[in-house]
Amino acid sequence: MMTSQPRTAGFRQPAEWAPHLSCWVAWPSDLTLWPELSAAQAAFTAMCRAIATPAQQTPGEQLDVIVQDAPALTEAQAALTGLRARFHIMPFGDIWMRDTAPVFLESVSGAVASVRFRFNGWGEKYLYPGDDTLAERVQSLDAQRAFVSSLVCEGGAVESDGEGLCMTTREVVLNPNRNPGLSQADAEAQLQAALGAERIIWLNAGLINDHTDGHIDNIARFVAPSRVLCMRAEAPDDPNCQVLAEIEATLVGEGLEVVTLPSPGLVTARDGRALPASYLNFYIANHSVVVPIFGSAYDEEALRVIGTLFPGRAVIGVNARVFVEEGGTLHCITQQQPAGFSA
Repeated sequence: MMTSQPRTAGFRQPAEWAPHLSCWVAWPSDLTLWPELSAAQAAFTAMCRAIATPAQQTPGEQLDVIVQDAPALTEAQAALTGLRARFHIMPFGDIWMRDTAPVFLESVSGAVASVRFRFNGWGEKYLYPGDDTLAERVQSLDAQRAFVSSLVCEGGAVESDGEGLCMTTREVVLNPNRNPGLSQADAEAQLQAALGAERIIWLNAGLINDHTDGHIDNIARFVAPSRVLCMRAEAPDDPNCQVLAEIEATLVGEGLEVVTLPSPGLVTARDGRALPASYLNFYIANHSVVVPIFGSAYDEEALRVIGTLFPGRAVIGVNARVFVEEGGTLHCITQQQPAGFSA
């Protein structure tokens, strides 16, 4: 059942630390997109093993793994053996499920639904066949309520605390390459309707060279209701020094409790350009927090700080250099489905 009125139906995006039934991911198998394919598959497998519950244990967090074809299915099954996982053969472009899958919602009573935004390849920069229809195909796999938003947006552009607050960036939602002519007030109304949010907090810009134009999940993350984590620049050559200071000041000005951890500093690509490396692109699983690390001098301190924020969860670092070379890391390639009545 499709509707464009998610808020009136009583659903909202839960906080990521709320219990999950599943984590949706897509197996990397396209050499044209992943020139270091074996390294990408190894890092992807390490991430999945840090997230998912062993097959013999229930309940827990399972994987829903999308694969391109039968050979990719065989590869993925072999890599993820021993984990609770379901596999789905369907066409998709790239593995950035945070943006191409639907955003899952939950009602106060525990019913689960989802909403899909319009997807245009991050402002028509990366238009891969299958990505613009993947969210609808995922929604069609079960009988949950499925909502549709007319806003051009991605899941990585929104961050919710589960109690009515949502963060996003003007650089994405108000960008003419997505929603030309849209006012901030109209964008707020559409985000509130889609996510069941009561208040939208706007940041201006994201990290330098971010392919997405500035996704929120690289620059600010909720770690508790009204409590937000952001980064500070420690190294003198950090290319994001100014923008990180502006982000922290904005969050403090919004009346949030702000916690900081160091930025990875300058992380460079094979061609020497600065990469949008961020420790904030972590995934909060039921029993763990899986954090991208980059071989930076600040990796250990970032893991320590995140560990203090999520007592009771194991904090696991996964080297994400192979992913950030292509534009994102761990949060970008995951999308959680709430447990709802299945908890």
